[in-house]
Amino acid sequence: MWIPKYVRDEQKCVFSPLPTQVVSNEEFYPLPQTLEQKQVEARIQELADRFGKMLGLDRRQFLCTSGGMAAAFMALNEVFGPYFEVDAAELLDPAARAEKWPKDQFIFDVQTHHVDVPRGRGKSVLVFRQQAERFNPDLKGHTHKHEDLAMENYIKEIFFDSDTVMGVISGIPEKPDRNILPVERMVETRNKVNGLAGSRRLLSHGLVAPNLKEYNLDRMQWQVEDLKIEAWKMYTGLYFPRDKDGGPWWLDDERLAYPMFEKSRKLGIRNICVHKGLPLFGFNEEHCHPKDVKKAAADFPDLNFIIYHSGFRSLTGGREIRKEKLLTDPHVEWVTELCQIRKADPKLTNVYMELGSTFGHTVILQPLLCGHILGQILDAFGPDHIVWGTDSIWWGSPQWQIEAFRRFQIPPELQQRFGYRPLTKEIKEKILGLNAAKLYGIDVNEQRKALPADYLSRLKMAYLHHGAQPSLAAYGWVPKDV
Repeated sequence: MWIPKYVRDEQKCVFSPLPTQVVSNEEFYPLPQTLEQKQVEARIQELADRFGKMLGLDRRQFLCTSGGMAAAFMALNEVFGPYFEVDAAELLDPAARAEKWPKDQFIFDVQTHHVDVPRGRGKSVLVFRQQAERFNPDLKGHTHKHEDLAMENYIKEIFFDSDTVMGVISGIPEKPDRNILPVERMVETRNKVNGLAGSRRLLSHGLVAPNLKEYNLDRMQWQVEDLKIEAWKMYTGLYFPRDKDGGPWWLDDERLAYPMFEKSRKLGIRNICVHKGLPLFGFNEEHCHPKDVKKAAADFPDLNFIIYHSGFRSLTGGREIRKEKLLTDPHVEWVTELCQIRKADPKLTNVYMELGSTFGHTVILQPLLCGHILGQILDAFGPDHIVWGTDSIWWGSPQWQIEAFRRFQIPPELQQRFGYRPLTKEIKEKILGLNAAKLYGIDVNEQRKALPADYLSRLKMAYLHHGAQPSLAAYGWVPKDV
C-alpha cells in the first residue's frame, strides 16, 4: 500500500525540510526507506528538538527555519560523509546562512508540475491569499474554495518558499479522459502566473506524441499558434496499444518522429524536451533508453534536444549500488552510455542534460552516486549543457533541492580517481539557471531588473514579512509502513 509522504510524516510525527526517502509521482513504485535514510531522519529530529528548544521553538517550527535546513544537511553529512557545505553556526543564526549564498542568483526550474492541495493542507495557502487581498481588491469577498488552491499552492511552493525566479510547467501527453493536467490547463496556469506577476515568470511546455492522434501534427500547430507554448515535452516510452500507431517509438524513427521535428522547425519551436530514463509504470522500458538521441540530434542540428532526468535508468538500481562498489565502478546505467555517446561525437552540441528527479532521488539516496552522475555529465557535456529541473511540486517546494545543489561537492577522492572536475560556484550558476535562460531566449539582466517591481515579488515580500509558513510537505507517495 502507498501513502502520501506528508501523511506518513504527520502520523509518525517526523518532519524535515527535505524528503528522507524517495517519493513517487504515482507513475512508478516508490522505494522503501533505506537504513541510511532512517538514520538521517532520526538525526534531523534530534537536532531539531535540541536546537529548537534553545530558540523556544517546537520541532516543526524549527525545521521551517534556515537552521532546520542546516540541520538536515548536517544529518546527511553525519550518515553519508561530508558532501554538503554547512556550518554549525547556521543552526542558530539565520545570518550565517544568508551570508553564504548569492542574493540574486537566477534560478530557472525547467520541470515543475501542478499537484492538487490535499484536503486539510490548504490553511497556509489561504493565509497567503488573505494577505494578497491587500494588494488585489478583486480577491476581497471571494469565497476561498478548495479547488481554487492548486495553482496558488503551486505559486507558494515554487515562488514563495523557494529562490526560484522562473519555471516551466510540464505534463504528459495522455488521452483526454486520463490527463489530469492537459496542455490547456498548463497554459492557463502560465498565463495566470505571468498576469499576476506582471512579468514573465512561467513558461509552458506543449505536449506532443506522434503515436497519439490527440497530439498529432495539427495539434502541434494549434498549440503554437493559439496557446503560444514555448517548448515540447514528449515520452518515447509512453504507448497506447489500442491505437494504430500507438506503440512506443524512437526519436530517430524517420517515419514517425521526423515529421514532428520538421513541423516543430517550421513552427519555430527549437526546444525538444524528451523523457529518457526512469521507465515509469506502464511505460515500455526499452524505449526509455537514450540510444536514439544521437541520430535524431545529428539529423536536426538546429533543434535542442533536452534529455529529461539525464537518462538515469532506475531508482531500484540506484538503491542497490553500495558505497564500496561506487568507489571503484563509476558506471551508472544509461547515464554513462549517453555520456559516452556525447564524448564520441563532439558535434552533438545540441544535446542538453536535465537533472529533474535524478538529482533529487540520488542526493538523498546515495550522494556518492549523485557525485558520479554529476561528474560524468559535466565531463561529457560541459557546464554549458546541463539545465536545472526539480520535478516539483511532487517533491514539495524545490528549495531543498536548490540548497542541496548549492552545498553539494563531488568528493575529492572521486575527482582524483575518475578525473571529475569540481562543482565551482560559476558552474552551479550556469546549471541553476543561466543555461536554461539561453535556451529559452531569456535576457537575465532585464529579467532581474523587472523582479523588484513585479507583483509576485511584492506578494512574496508580504508573505515573508508576516512569517513564512513552509509546508514541509512532499506530495509524492511512499510505501505504507507495515
